[in-house]
Amino acid sequence: MQFLGILIHTLGGLGMFILGMKMMTEGLQATAGQKIRRILEAMSANRFMGCATGAGVAALIQSSSATTVMLIGFATAGIMTLQQAVGVVIGANIGTTITGQMIAFKLTEAALPAIAIGVGLKYFSKKRKFRYIGDIVLGFGLLFFGMMVMKDGLSPIKSDPQFVAFFTLFNTESVMGLLLCVLMGAVLTVAVQSSSATVGLTMTLAGSGLLDYSTALGLVLGENIGTTITAQLATLGSNNVEAHRTANAHTIFNTVGVGIILLTFPWFVDIVELLTLKMGAGAVTHTVNGEFVNVARYIANGHTFFNVLNALIFLIFLPRLVQLTIWVSPKPRKSRERYGLPEFDSGFIDSPIGALARVKGEIIRITEFTHTNLKKLARCLQTRDDDVLGEREPVEEFLDDSQKVIISYLTTIYQGEVNEPEAKEISEMMRITNNIERLGDSMENVSKILERIYDNGIEFSDQAKKDLTDISDKVIEFLGMIVDEMREKSDGFYQRALACEDMVDQMREQMRYHHIDRLRCAECSVDAGVLFIALVSNYEKMGNYCFNIATGVDRII
Repeated sequence: MQFLGILIHTLGGLGMFILGMKMMTEGLQATAGQKIRRILEAMSANRFMGCATGAGVAALIQSSSATTVMLIGFATAGIMTLQQAVGVVIGANIGTTITGQMIAFKLTEAALPAIAIGVGLKYFSKKRKFRYIGDIVLGFGLLFFGMMVMKDGLSPIKSDPQFVAFFTLFNTESVMGLLLCVLMGAVLTVAVQSSSATVGLTMTLAGSGLLDYSTALGLVLGENIGTTITAQLATLGSNNVEAHRTANAHTIFNTVGVGIILLTFPWFVDIVELLTLKMGAGAVTHTVNGEFVNVARYIANGHTFFNVLNALIFLIFLPRLVQLTIWVSPKPRKSRERYGLPEFDSGFIDSPIGALARVKGEIIRITEFTHTNLKKLARCLQTRDDDVLGEREPVEEFLDDSQKVIISYLTTIYQGEVNEPEAKEISEMMRITNNIERLGDSMENVSKILERIYDNGIEFSDQAKKDLTDISDKVIEFLGMIVDEMREKSDGFYQRALACEDMVDQMREQMRYHHIDRLRCAECSVDAGVLFIALVSNYEKMGNYCFNIATGVDRII
């Protein structure tokens, strides 16, 4: 019966800790999500800046796993290179150790006031911003209250010989014992999907005297391996090579780093102890009422020191880490099918920032596809090309199906936990996608009209041909400018887009006016005139769709 009570207390406390971590992470992501995305999108190729960025982002959202899943989304979308993503992953491992440092400073006295304030903000505030802050404060309180519950639950077993005998199996005096500690830490972290939670549990066990200091550090090393499972799970079922490479880089980095430390483990333990003493902490063996009150500081510093040391080593050898990652990851397919539909992974749904980055990558791809086919179609204004005209149905079908896949995925994201800026971004992405599909409809109309013109031997005047070429070139230029803006934001884009849209409208009016003159002078037949106006109208519609896309791009991308 006592065992059941201990188990309930410990698991209940761990559950509260994990719930608090999740709430705090989601609240921080909701509050700072757009800033995080802009920071990551503006990443430079400098590996040290990347590491600093990763540390900052992970410290901000309190999760290296969530940061890594975001990065997988960015790398998959082509927004950042593999080397950039790996540099940020290395930094994220440092940033996430701040949670352990917070726990070590024993802020348990603030737990209940934080819960009270957090509940008030989350459930009684009318403003969404304050509700997100309530998530952060409530999560903080639950995290430390969970630590208190775990500590109280474990306190009776300190004097139980059977439990003490079980925990003495985990020691670092032998190689096998050390490896067992690492394995247990990894397995625990895989089970609860949170290294911060298992580090917190390790601190509680060590503080209760059930684990000694060096054994706790062995478990922490294993927990650093176990945390990589989240990124691996996010890539399950994915055919995207960049996703697998980013997740594998995270696993290799942590696993090899742990291997290096294991070779020098006794010195590592001594260095952490020395550094912690120099920082003003009391002796690791100091007890108060049977509790080792300082050991949490030593474990937190060991966790941080390992990740900082590991980062320094791998930043120097980053190109080699990238090469190794590419070598062990699945090989890319020789080429993606021309009409390959967008592919999305369910693993990103819990990370809206990463998921929306994936959608952005696919929107850029289908916009470039549309731009390419629009340029091909322009050639048919002068000379018949049956290969291009014959592609209209596959092109239109591809754009229709791509629209359905993207809208469906955006809807799934929207049905999850998204904040107000993310909801706006989803809405704009739907608008962009719908207008790309409408561009495809107009391209199909132009193709059908051109085929009818050539089949019936209808001839346009030289001026009419020039007019069609001019308006087609302007629409192609407009869409090309949008693609460039999707790739890299520039100043004054909206004004340039507005000028392009106005120019297309003016060209349409001038062409209609000149067409009426040609009819009056009998330079153009009625049949040719009807088809000419139909072509001009379709290109004018394309200009409108391009402007709608440009408006969405200016607002969110």
